[in-house]
Amino acid sequence: MSGAIEVNGVKLVYEDSGPGSGQGVAIVTLHGGPGMGSRSGDWATFQPLTDQYRLISYDQRGNGQSQGAEPYSHAQFVADLEALRVKLDLGKFVVLGGSYGGFLALEYALAHPENLYAVILRDTAASNRFQDTSKEKALASEFPMDEAMLDRLFSGQMESDDDFRASYAMIQPLYTVERDPQKEAEQLAQIPFRYETHNWAFSRNQPEYDLVSRLSEIEVPVLITVGRHDWITPLEASQELAAGLPNNELVIFEHSGHSPQREEPALFLQTVRDFLARQLSGVGSP
Repeated sequence: MSGAIEVNGVKLVYEDSGPGSGQGVAIVTLHGGPGMGSRSGDWATFQPLTDQYRLISYDQRGNGQSQGAEPYSHAQFVADLEALRVKLDLGKFVVLGGSYGGFLALEYALAHPENLYAVILRDTAASNRFQDTSKEKALASEFPMDEAMLDRLFSGQMESDDDFRASYAMIQPLYTVERDPQKEAEQLAQIPFRYETHNWAFSRNQPEYDLVSRLSEIEVPVLITVGRHDWITPLEASQELAAGLPNNELVIFEHSGHSPQREEPALFLQTVRDFLARQLSGVGSP
């Protein structure tokens, strides 16, 4: 079901498979791409899991169809997730964060470990130290890159939604191992660009983002997944996570870029199912 819920002064639009789904344990997904992400991709991708689990996907503040209001800080995004958890009466749950949503999943795990059974990460990072690697990969690619535009994108200096759309269109071919220009065009047309949210995230949050020294505090089980050929959160970022998290499993998808959940969907879903089966084996229905 679709709904809207008010938390911390904004209305968040969400999808919820319902408290009767699966065995009752909730999985809450956190989309990436601040200012261009939405609930739709995760909701579609992880539908098969509703045979065993309750699934909730929502548009974060300033994203998709949800209301926008500053601040777009990590602390605020974490507070919004906690308020959503309370209002939907989820109890303990599993958080699944992709890309920038993985940053927020890690931040939530540090702030509210008592509320989590487990964390699932997809193509994310614990720090900003691989941004130069990403830029180098983009400039070394076969695709034409405007270095000045790339720098503005990475530093949160987009001038409008149209500017943001054009910038993303430039880097879009980098995200997958096998290109499908028609699918790229369809995806680009559907993205709800909101440049103010992006600018805040990349000019204020990203420069200070570094959780490496605190990873040892996250004791809940963590599944780290990453595409071997990811350019934007490269393999080294997931290896950094694996080196710092005390209770983790790292799975590398050999034929994927930034989105193994779409590039190798059957294997990705089975990997998630196997991890959850191990971690939730002693959890009964609420």
